[in-house]
Amino acid sequence: MSVNLVLTIIGEDRPGIVERLSETVAAHEGNWLESRMSRLAGEFAGIVLVNAPEARSRALVRALEELETRGLRVVVARSDAGDTPRGLRGIRLELVGSDRPGIIRDISQALARRDVNVDELESECSPAPISGGMLFKARAQLRVPPDVDLEQLRADLEEIANDLMVDVSLDDLEE
Repeated sequence: MSVNLVLTIIGEDRPGIVERLSETVAAHEGNWLESRMSRLAGEFAGIVLVNAPEARSRALVRALEELETRGLRVVVARSDAGDTPRGLRGIRLELVGSDRPGIIRDISQALARRDVNVDELESECSPAPISGGMLFKARAQLRVPPDVDLEQLRADLEEIANDLMVDVSLDDLEE
């Protein structure tokens, strides 16, 4: 029997972090399944899905937690959840516009009101080519319940986008 463990990792960015994590997982017969990692403001931040034998999972968790003595904080959550429930429609959301506080808050509130799940979200700020200000970009993969009217959701998001002065688009995910 095996268990899925979701790891959240943060620490000062430096060479060898991924190697240290992967060695720890492998030493406990774990299998590194999925991950998302990034350098943010000088910090290494990541999430990893690991599958490990039930009999080795406690020792693996202890070993991961001991990495804190080396400047790497690892939080482990056991996950018995399977894949995404069937019947949900996959949608891609893209947003671009001048950066300002509250963009993600306003968009995510509209999604949450309709029980839309955010599977993945990436965002970044970069210098705008002409204005010299900052340009905010976000890309998300969403799961929409079958009873949600996609055209109404699109209209609601476009209304918010107009208030925020950003462009937003929704497209079906290719599955």
